[in-house]
Amino acid sequence: MRKDELICGIHPVMEALRSDRHVERLLVRRDAGGKGIQELKNLARELGVPWQPVPVEKLDRLTTTEHQGVVAFISQVAVQDLDGVIAQAYELGEDPLIVALDGVTDVRNVGAISRSAECFGAHGLLVPKTGIARLGSDAVKSSAGALLRKPVCRVDDLAVALERAREHGLRIIAVTEKAEAPIEHSALEGPLVLVVGAEDTGISPVILRKADALVQIRMAGSIGSLNVSVATGIALHEVLRQRTAKAIH
Repeated sequence: MRKDELICGIHPVMEALRSDRHVERLLVRRDAGGKGIQELKNLARELGVPWQPVPVEKLDRLTTTEHQGVVAFISQVAVQDLDGVIAQAYELGEDPLIVALDGVTDVRNVGAISRSAECFGAHGLLVPKTGIARLGSDAVKSSAGALLRKPVCRVDDLAVALERAREHGLRIIAVTEKAEAPIEHSALEGPLVLVVGAEDTGISPVILRKADALVQIRMAGSIGSLNVSVATGIALHEVLRQRTAKAIH
């Protein structure tokens, strides 16, 4: 982690929250009190920035700077509005394609997924504010810079965001080994949200219930599942293949 991805101290963190810096989350000393800390927590809640109480030892390990009981993680990745990203795709005369990440916590997978999203023409990523890998320098490096070019929409509740996407006319397609329909036999034209899940448990039940269709990637080997970034790349390629075939005909 680079030093410029951390901001320490009550007043510097407060200014970061009030500025255009992209604050991902806060760590607050578990037993911290006082007016300044309370104001900071209230502002974080107001802005939808998650914060987590932690022992002071964790803060001490993160930084040698005087932290006053609070550390903020700063993302290099700008956050954009989901409705705006979808609207922009429609304005370009294109069918919106959004990749939603449910519980993907490995920073290299997030980076690789972002790279595939850029390569295969997705219009943006949809990620929850919590339960996701940090969008810091490691993720940007793994994405070969795609995270700096591809719109990222961070939301408080992924299930609610999927409903918003549906209101804009997008179908929700979940890529999961729990599906029976092979992805190549499924209609993937039109406006879509492609949902992929956590490396170990896959897509959560609450998100699966939001899906309009479940699709699987057929395999021939003895290992029962693919790495999530590999699966996402295959799924995005299939979407591009179908869209290209439709355009040709």
